[in-house]
Amino acid sequence: MSHAHPKITLLAGGVGGAKAAEGIAASQYRWNLNIIGNIADDQEFHGLWVSPDIDTLTYSLADLIDRGNGWGLRGDSSRVLNSLERLGNECWMQLGDMDIATHIYRTQQRRLGRRPSEIAREIAERLGVDIPITLPTDDRVQTRIETPDGWLSFQEYFVRQRCQPEVKSIRFDGAERASATPEALQAIADSDLIIFAPSNPLVSIAPILAIPGIREALQNSPAYRIAISPLIGGKTVKGPADRMLASTGLSSDLSGIASFYQGLIDALVIDRQDSHWQETLSQQGLAVTVTNTLMSRQEEKKQLLQETIEFALQSQLRRPA
Repeated sequence: MSHAHPKITLLAGGVGGAKAAEGIAASQYRWNLNIIGNIADDQEFHGLWVSPDIDTLTYSLADLIDRGNGWGLRGDSSRVLNSLERLGNECWMQLGDMDIATHIYRTQQRRLGRRPSEIAREIAERLGVDIPITLPTDDRVQTRIETPDGWLSFQEYFVRQRCQPEVKSIRFDGAERASATPEALQAIADSDLIIFAPSNPLVSIAPILAIPGIREALQNSPAYRIAISPLIGGKTVKGPADRMLASTGLSSDLSGIASFYQGLIDALVIDRQDSHWQETLSQQGLAVTVTNTLMSRQEEKKQLLQETIEFALQSQLRRPA
């Protein structure tokens, strides 16, 4: 392994994943990076197949993202949705006009029978992204959230209901029948470092792990494996991860994060506000590093990911063979 250019795989979902991806992309460690994104938030809207987490990764790395929202394209308009609404369509899922072009192209290509992995890679390349964005599966896997009023798709829960309902349980429809892509398995096997982004573990990382073969590949990989905690001061910056942990029987604090990643990680990056957890986590066998994990500005993204990678490389050197 070259310490200058270690082979890195980032497991990423949504906004936290995209920020981590940008952090590595801005650093000197970008050259052997591969990103495995979450596809379980995908859903059909207006006859088009929408892939929110993959698009957020792609648009962020292409520097086309609407930074105010953290999703969608900068400077986009919503004339198509406004017109659809006038015709009586439900339009709670925000899809901008330029964004819809991505979904039209993806849907056309899927209908031609092309692999979703190839389509995602092609879209990224055409938008100027030179870092591989890899799908964990080409099969349909969809997150479902059980609430007191029944089951919702992830987008219904997250966007239409604004994460308000109580979460009783989470399932990943289609996961047990899905096959991991050879690209994802190869990236994991070839990695020197595997980084779990500070995405919601239960709905961004768990669906990737639910695909047969992926968890085993991560457990068997010789790579050093490190996760960045999504919690700061015991709470999530954005989204419902802290509330969701309790719903699945895990503590809604850093011990819940450590339990979720048990057997999958060697180390955990935690925020300074959570430094009092360091000893407890170390007793659970984890290497722990404490730093600023809030990624508001581009410089903070780069700083956090460089620190994460450098800590992992140093820890890997000290690890007994």
